[in-house]
Amino acid sequence: MLKERLRGDLTTAMKARDQTKVLTLRMALTAVTNAETAGDSHHELSDDEVMNVLVRETKKRRESAEAFDGAGRTELAERERAEEAVLAEYLPQPITDDELTALVAAAITETGAEGPRQMGQVMKVVQPQVGSRADGKRISAEVKRQLSGS
Repeated sequence: MLKERLRGDLTTAMKARDQTKVLTLRMALTAVTNAETAGDSHHELSDDEVMNVLVRETKKRRESAEAFDGAGRTELAERERAEEAVLAEYLPQPITDDELTALVAAAITETGAEGPRQMGQVMKVVQPQVGSRADGKRISAEVKRQLSGS
């Protein structure tokens, strides 16, 4: 289970005195715990749900790094990028541009979409196939590019 892997890696990082990894994994486990206790009742998250939490936390780190860069705070941006790199070890391999292009093309054919107005139909087909392997912005940019060209 992914949550157990995170806990085990936290212990290993503590023994190795890897502060960046310790802080990042603690933050990730806290986010998982918060997700488990959110709502009316406590429930154990599945690996897919834990993966979604990690994807969300990774995206936060990326956006924070960009914001810090824009504000001229490079040392904070570097720390955010280091945390993002730690979290990336637990995410699935990102989808390649060629794979994404092929998936979007197949979805356009499947839905019969002919223009940007039908972007939502294509996104509904592509999103579940891609899962957490690509950012939503990246998927929508490719869908928009292909629908504008057809």
